[in-house]
Amino acid sequence: MQYRNLGRWGVKVSSVGLGSWLTYGGTVEADTARACIHRALDLGITFFDTANAYVRGAFRGGVGSALADVRRDDYGLATKVFFPMGDGPNDRGLSRKHVWEQASASLRRLGVDHIDLYQCHRYDESTPLEETCRVMDDLVRAGKILYWGTSEWTADQIAHATSLCRAEGWTPPASNQPQYSALYRRVERRVLPVCRDLGVGNVVWSPLAMGVLTGKYASASDLPEGSRAAGEGRGFMEAYLRQETLDAVASLRPVADEAGCSLSQLALAWLLAQDTVASVIVGATKVGHVDDNAAAGDLDLPGEVIARVGEVLAPVAVS
Repeated sequence: MQYRNLGRWGVKVSSVGLGSWLTYGGTVEADTARACIHRALDLGITFFDTANAYVRGAFRGGVGSALADVRRDDYGLATKVFFPMGDGPNDRGLSRKHVWEQASASLRRLGVDHIDLYQCHRYDESTPLEETCRVMDDLVRAGKILYWGTSEWTADQIAHATSLCRAEGWTPPASNQPQYSALYRRVERRVLPVCRDLGVGNVVWSPLAMGVLTGKYASASDLPEGSRAAGEGRGFMEAYLRQETLDAVASLRPVADEAGCSLSQLALAWLLAQDTVASVIVGATKVGHVDDNAAAGDLDLPGEVIARVGEVLAPVAVS
């Protein structure tokens, strides 16, 4: 496993991280979740990502329980704030009240005394940016969080937050968490260049395009029973479930075979070859998924292989 700096900051994260969206606390049993987390640790994955909105915090108790016997210095814990956690008018967003209260709630649920990376799950148009930036700085100074970041913010929003924090002497955002994969490349035009200029690291979600880049979907009309595309997750995947996209992915199998890796590992290695990516956040419903994904954290594929992946998938990618 490789370990990379989070942008220009000193903290290092494992190049492959383990996430929890749509899995732990939802479709995956607690024992399986625990087994996946411990297997991840065995394989060198030290970066774990979640959010308070994932099943309204249910998973996060599972993470805290699974990590309770692990030395706190040996892993990094990331979580997020923004989406509704109740029915009250202040139970959502990035106001000082909601951010501070949810940070405290997250610490209690996780059973830890600090959060390594606290992320704004989305941008809040109804809260002044200086209010959000200031409460994040206050949380850092209070020792509740070590770093803070953004998720799905635009290039302008990231740049504005960074310049505001620098001008006021507050802690600027250290990271961004965008959706990014070889099939979803919208951030390449503006977000990634801005992050590069500002020293903001990217910890990307859906690096396997909701599982499409694993190659398990051969036909857009005949989806595997029990798969995400055949269930509640299909709505997130419509952009990928086109036959031309599935055929393009399948055409990369000989490339992966020649490189001695799986299609999943090939797709993750392509992402990790991008200089603004610090970590790819994968999901896992089985321990075997952890094994396969973690192996990508130490792949060093030739430049021509990486280029080939980009060339084959570019015509069908969301860009």
